[in-house]
Amino acid sequence: QDGVTDIGDGAFRYCSSLRSVTLPGSITNIGNRAFDGCFALTSVTIPDSVTSIGNGAFWGCDALTSVTIPDSVTNIGHGAFSRCSKIASILVDRKNPSYVSADGVVFTRNMKELVQYPSGRETGVYAIPAGVTDIGDYAFSWSETLTSVIIPDSVTNIGESAFRGCSSLTPVTIPDGVTNIGAGAFEGCEALTSVTIPDSVTSIGEIAFASCRKLTSVTIPDGVTSIGDMAFMECEALTSVTIPDSVTNIGDWAFMECEALTSVTIPDSVTSIGDRAFEGCLRLRMVVLPKGVKLGKQVFKKCPWQPGK
Repeated sequence: QDGVTDIGDGAFRYCSSLRSVTLPGSITNIGNRAFDGCFALTSVTIPDSVTSIGNGAFWGCDALTSVTIPDSVTNIGHGAFSRCSKIASILVDRKNPSYVSADGVVFTRNMKELVQYPSGRETGVYAIPAGVTDIGDYAFSWSETLTSVIIPDSVTNIGESAFRGCSSLTPVTIPDGVTNIGAGAFEGCEALTSVTIPDSVTSIGEIAFASCRKLTSVTIPDGVTSIGDMAFMECEALTSVTIPDSVTNIGDWAFMECEALTSVTIPDSVTSIGDRAFEGCLRLRMVVLPKGVKLGKQVFKKCPWQPGK
């Protein structure tokens, strides 16, 4: 209906029978999660009046085959087109001052941030262009056919949930310039067997590698001071982990249900270990704990090894 300017947050969320929608030329804003879960939606035309597309606006629109971002759009929210498994390329109008499409991938106009990788892209290998500094929040999330990504040395930040749910992604090398691995960055990368974390990294966010079920070993570099909550939770194949003496805190549930982990040495620098950090580590038989470390609740619940034994 003409005159409507906003599609509110979650306005059509989970309208699973919605097949097509026509947006009037008066629309300026598509809200957060506006069409989230509209599984049958096959086509949508974003009018030139739209300036903002909210976070997860078209999340999980599995039947949507194409999308073009008009030149009026100055804001594309995190994961706006994530989990759209049939979109192989996202086009951006060439006159758009804020964003550009390069080989079907959306970047900020200056090519510094990778904003959105199309989840339905058929090529399993992707090389991020040199010069990109930021992999945006949810940029590659649920790109289930992505098998390999080459991250250039220019990248300094891997955003929140950047590769979340990339279930076919195999070994990843994070370059030396990266200082931050965001929350949930590699959560659910079930095929990931190994990852190289460089010394430049100072922060591993919560849930960063959770449910990476084939990850067998990880070395946490010397610059890291904190291991986030649930950072390696449900890494079922993890047999060894190296924690450096720069770490002062291990978060809640950090290594929960790492069922293959047999031993761990926690350095003297660690002053606190969060609740249930090693709960369900069913093969954990040897732990070296520093003196005076503050233990949270049920840290070693269901473990063969227990403090004081």
